Amino acid sequence: MISDIAKPSRAKKVSSLRKWGPAMLAIGLVIALNTVLFSGGVPELSERAQRKLALSQERTAAVESMEATSFDVRSGFGSRNLSEEEGGVMEYTRRRHRYLGDYVHIDKSGFFSSFGKWSTSLIYFAFWVFLMFPNWFLPIGRPGIALGGGLMMVVWRYILLRIGHGPAFDAERVIIMEPLFLLFGLMLTTIYIEKMERGGLFDKLRDSLDDPVNWKRSAKIMAMSTIGSAAVMNDSVVLIFSGVVVDLCVRHKVANSLPYLLSLATTANIGSALTLTGNPQNILIVSLAYDDIGWIEFASNMAIPVLAASLINAFMMFVYYGSELFPGSSGFFENFGIMFFGNRTPEMLAQEHAFYARQAAAQEEKVGESSSWTVWSRIQLIIVIVFLFFFAAGYDVCVVSITAGAVLMVISAYKRQHYDPRPINAQYDEDGNPLPPKKTYDMDGNEIEPEEEELVTESETTLTEVDYGLLMLFIGQFLLIGSFDDTGVPQAFFNFTMGGCAAQMAEGLCVYWFVMIVTVLSNIASNVPVCQMLAATFPYATPYEWMQVSFSATIAGNLTMLGSAANMIVAFQAAKVGDRTFTSERHAPFGIPSTLLCLYAGTFLLATFHTAKECSERLNQC
Repeated sequence: MISDIAKPSRAKKVSSLRKWGPAMLAIGLVIALNTVLFSGGVPELSERAQRKLALSQERTAAVESMEATSFDVRSGFGSRNLSEEEGGVMEYTRRRHRYLGDYVHIDKSGFFSSFGKWSTSLIYFAFWVFLMFPNWFLPIGRPGIALGGGLMMVVWRYILLRIGHGPAFDAERVIIMEPLFLLFGLMLTTIYIEKMERGGLFDKLRDSLDDPVNWKRSAKIMAMSTIGSAAVMNDSVVLIFSGVVVDLCVRHKVANSLPYLLSLATTANIGSALTLTGNPQNILIVSLAYDDIGWIEFASNMAIPVLAASLINAFMMFVYYGSELFPGSSGFFENFGIMFFGNRTPEMLAQEHAFYARQAAAQEEKVGESSSWTVWSRIQLIIVIVFLFFFAAGYDVCVVSITAGAVLMVISAYKRQHYDPRPINAQYDEDGNPLPPKKTYDMDGNEIEPEEEELVTESETTLTEVDYGLLMLFIGQFLLIGSFDDTGVPQAFFNFTMGGCAAQMAEGLCVYWFVMIVTVLSNIASNVPVCQMLAATFPYATPYEWMQVSFSATIAGNLTMLGSAANMIVAFQAAKVGDRTFTSERHAPFGIPSTLLCLYAGTFLLATFHTAKECSERLNQC
């Protein structure tokens, strides 16, 4: 009877106005706000901005007059730690401009003809649309589309080179290997945590997020995702927990898993803005910032904007998906009573009864089984704690993640060989009676002794579960974005749209226009290349300016599906287990209004309450 009551009703079709209305309203408000802010024109350069511009031009001229010397970044020759008297600042400046090729964008736009620029840009935007809406055309999937687009870009750039309309394309340089190594290591670690033992660490993590009340389950996912992303990077959190969230949705037979997947993805991006190690663009900013930015300094300045963005996003989630998260509720005020006064609707009570009935049935099935931590679960926990320690301590995240996966692989293989029961390969007749093993004979009629059963290796089992398609997706995107950045179109768009605010991008009213342009570019050309571009365009940006870049580029990841790698990972991992609700068309109606509200509220708070320096010590501006 309870199961009949708890059975989800068929979801009502949402009207286009209800679906896209909040997004259109948010865009309209942003346009109106910027119109009002700049109704009197672009503010004139402040005295501080004029002084910084003069010092920047002087420093750049001094650097360009220096003779280029051979320099090995990895060897440490010519360290940036030289004293002021020894020319340490100048050496660091020259090194940034001439030798950090892996991070600083090299301007090749002057080698393109107009035909080369626009044809390359057209290919990029065509595949951008294909990636946003992969089901519009052939059912290839995002990894195939991205890899096909990347290979097409390589071929086209070679054609442009041969006909004299563009420079050579260094495809190897634009493929950033660190994220690929990190993803591989995290996938390996996640698979072994999940597969090593039934009822182990992975199941305990999943159970910790479970709750019979829908909105509480969503809140737990958001809290875990926010804290975890700040600690160990957003990509790793969504990679580990995407399968957990989908499994919880299946367990509760929810009609729409989108609110829970959005809870994971959006808060992972927001939480990652808190720390320098929360996401790839923040890690990159540490390398690119002209002045040193400390971990504590960064987190303390980001705490208020991130907290505000988290609360706004949660509020938007509970309002926009109120019918899914508060089943049977009549509207906002009843939802408020449910959250703060413990009220329940009949539908929610039925869900709770069904939940506890399932738990009771599961306990009966587990009679005789120990629910305590086994030795293998303890080993998993120790490895994960050590993994998190080295992760947070600043060790190379790629090496740490791959090492953790390799250690778990060795332990899992040892456990399977010496402790797990052997698989039973006996065959049975129609009545269920075991059949005797078949005997084989040689040509002379002698019985052939059966060979020992070969052990199944990790290469045949767990290693095949690594999502190599996800790695292909990122490789293809690196090729597409890297070639598009070579054309100089994103940089030209930034300089054109910033106008008079370019020289004072984070001062006064210009900061609100600046973060809007960074948001748009982050969703067109991805946030990491945008940070690379800004480092080349504004090499002497102050710590405060870099924090505004970090916040806007990170929060912008929630605007569209392609705005953040975390979104793509959630979509890919969910689709792998058969859940295809997390798509671009379903993400945008919530992502656009939530992102714009979080972005402008956080920008205002960061601009108002920050303690970061608004001047550059290395530039002698302070």
